[in-house]
Amino acid sequence: MAKNWYILHTYTGYEKKIERTIRTRLETKEIDPSVVTEIRVPEEELVEVKDGKQRTKKNKFLPGYIMVEMDLPELDWKKTCTALRRIQGVTGFVGTNPSERPRPISVDEAKTLLQKAGAIKGEKPVHIKQSFAVGDTVKITDGPFATFSGTVDEVNAEKDKLRVVVQIFGRATPVEVSLSQVEKM
Repeated sequence: MAKNWYILHTYTGYEKKIERTIRTRLETKEIDPSVVTEIRVPEEELVEVKDGKQRTKKNKFLPGYIMVEMDLPELDWKKTCTALRRIQGVTGFVGTNPSERPRPISVDEAKTLLQKAGAIKGEKPVHIKQSFAVGDTVKITDGPFATFSGTVDEVNAEKDKLRVVVQIFGRATPVEVSLSQVEKM
């Protein structure tokens, strides 16, 4: 037997409640803790900038799904899977019928999801929720160019950066700033 990650489909908005229910049933041994070893609701940190203030919140990037790491036995797998499926709000395992043995996701898929959720050691990714378009007028609120205003020349969403054209000594100068350093005007 080897540990694999499985995706459990749930009602949207019930992910945390179902996670708590599974953890409770693991503590009371209704579900075998040697089989179900880890439970994760895939979330990422999201930074919102409103009125010049940064607010951090958790955002589910797979609403309606829970990742479950299991060391599923070959013969007695139905007992654990049935116990998980019978939790109120769970609709089943992704990609299988209730009478079939669930199929795990690939190691690469699991690694990608866990990295996005910040569960794997390293820098936890933080995404900034703000939409900018070329031509938008923005005010720089932080950094060496704080209090300058300009227009967005380029948006780099992967790096959370903007190139803003500001007026310095009467000349149009492109400046690269982070999304957290600007706000729309």
